[in-house]
Amino acid sequence: MADFAGRVLGWFDEHGRKDLPWQVPDRYRVWISEIMLQQTQVRTVIPYYERFLDRFPDVVSLADAPVDDVLALWSGLGYYARARNLHAAAKVIRDLHGGEFPDEYDAVAGLPGIGRSTAGAILALADGQRHPILDGNVKRVLARHAAVAGWPGRTAVGARLWELAEARTPSERVRDYTQAMMDLGATVCTRSRPGCDACPVAADCRALADDDVAAYPGRKPAKDRPQKATTMVIAVSGDAVYLERRPPAGIWGGLWSLPETDGPAADWVAERIGAGAGRETAWPPLRHSFSHYDLDISPVVLELRDAPPAAASGDAVWYRLGDAPPGGLAAPVRKLLDTLRDATNGTNG
Repeated sequence: MADFAGRVLGWFDEHGRKDLPWQVPDRYRVWISEIMLQQTQVRTVIPYYERFLDRFPDVVSLADAPVDDVLALWSGLGYYARARNLHAAAKVIRDLHGGEFPDEYDAVAGLPGIGRSTAGAILALADGQRHPILDGNVKRVLARHAAVAGWPGRTAVGARLWELAEARTPSERVRDYTQAMMDLGATVCTRSRPGCDACPVAADCRALADDDVAAYPGRKPAKDRPQKATTMVIAVSGDAVYLERRPPAGIWGGLWSLPETDGPAADWVAERIGAGAGRETAWPPLRHSFSHYDLDISPVVLELRDAPPAAASGDAVWYRLGDAPPGGLAAPVRKLLDTLRDATNGTNG
């Protein structure tokens, strides 16, 4: 392949992104950005990244923080396992690496939430170490350029793309090349309507030569998308609403949420809170889509007749709508609380 890396670097020198806030030789800052950028676009990440670094300027401050503080700053980014793994990895770095983000590949790849490509990206972007990467953007560029058929999630397809990534990563200017490949996939070799006329490697792109760019990379085999349903109980007393912290593992792990039930909401309130319910109002259903299924939420507002008892444990709280949340909130829960706040303010007004 005639100087693939050289052409990519030449394009980067003229068109690459060089003003992103995490483009600094700092493994901690690059790590935070790489985790945030998984499944999330740059323009969305930037304000979250800046707020996160203001609150947690180094590994030790992140490791020492309560996980609720981490999840609160992550609220709205989704894929909350990323935040929980980030916090867990920070504690490993504090306890086993003296608070310094490691500079050896095996140590980085062994941290919670960091895989082969992310470890390589951190060390390449921060230190200029030569490690190939294979994030979604790079997979698309390589799959199209070499016409690698099939879904990259299949073992053989993924292995072939890793071979290409290894072969084409240069020995010099690795930091620039790594950023260039990410930029090329994000801004030129896009999923839909790619700008092939502006691509530095279009001359020998096999997918373009075959006029079949849209076929690469192959799509994940389709499956029926499951649908699930739940009832969320909005138990209200004055300007306070009952919230529970979800278990650490699973959907919305560690976030604060409205409790869920598969039975009558009034029965749940009587059994779990020990209070009698007054007026009950069913709100319109709300659909929230996860990566693998859709969740239909039926919100039910129950206004308690009596003052609420104290929360039974540290994993439950009566949250006053005018206060800051006790921690991270899942997007649909935040939306329902905003609706409740607006309704309460309207009633009071």
